[in-house]
Amino acid sequence: MRSDDDVRGAVLVEPDDLARLLADDDGPVLLDVRWALGRTDGHDRYLEAHLPGAVYVDLDAELAAPPSPAAGRHPLPDVADLERAARRWGVREGGSVVVYDDVAGTSAARAWWLLRWAGVRDVRILDGGLAAWTAAGYAVEPFEITPEPGDVVLVAGALPTLDADGAAALAGDGVLLDARAAERYAGRVEPVDPRAGHVPGAVSAPTADNVDADGRFLPADALAARFAALGVAPGATAARVGVYCGSGVTAAHEVAALASIGVDAALYPGSWSQWAHDPARPVATA
Repeated sequence: MRSDDDVRGAVLVEPDDLARLLADDDGPVLLDVRWALGRTDGHDRYLEAHLPGAVYVDLDAELAAPPSPAAGRHPLPDVADLERAARRWGVREGGSVVVYDDVAGTSAARAWWLLRWAGVRDVRILDGGLAAWTAAGYAVEPFEITPEPGDVVLVAGALPTLDADGAAALAGDGVLLDARAAERYAGRVEPVDPRAGHVPGAVSAPTADNVDADGRFLPADALAARFAALGVAPGATAARVGVYCGSGVTAAHEVAALASIGVDAALYPGSWSQWAHDPARPVATA
């Protein structure tokens, strides 16, 4: 039986452990996924300072297909496109990957989830991201990194997903978590999508509550207590738990948080940006 530390360690990596891994000739591929809603300067910030050897990943261009009202703002990319991108990043067949960002893992988790979904088994999120790395005293470097191309072969479907009908059904007979901010869930504000509110029956579970003030994932017992209070049973499976957000990005962070405590959850990739564009879909508020 795997210990709690083993379960968490399969999802997250600490700065000291990452530094040891990078000292090995066969260390992980490092991916810098600097992105945030409304910002377009991720690559510029990467060029100023990134972990040694890290490759920049463009979330909008490489971790999503083109947006549309029917599919949402960040549809899943075609797996062949993702494979080409992953090879550009230097991902090797059977190799390991570590992803990070500077927003508490909320954009890096998209790369974590997509690579896991496409069959890469050893993918972890640097807990605390760039800030944790530098706080631990480790160096950063500027300029672009162009690695040797990788040879990874990707196959879609290793992690479970939901479509809109599946999300609606799970909200009624399981637990569908809404990872957006509480005010968006309640319908008090909606800065991006055409309708405000949430999927009827969904439970508000803001991704921001998965981390502490330093942007690091809460301890396992605290995460377990948080999700238990939201109706998620210990060891629950993706048949009983699903997650959505605005466009399937921060929901991946919640899937990672759940995975770190041994709960498998399905991701609704279209999320609210798809649901809200369909006038046939009901909307709940408050």
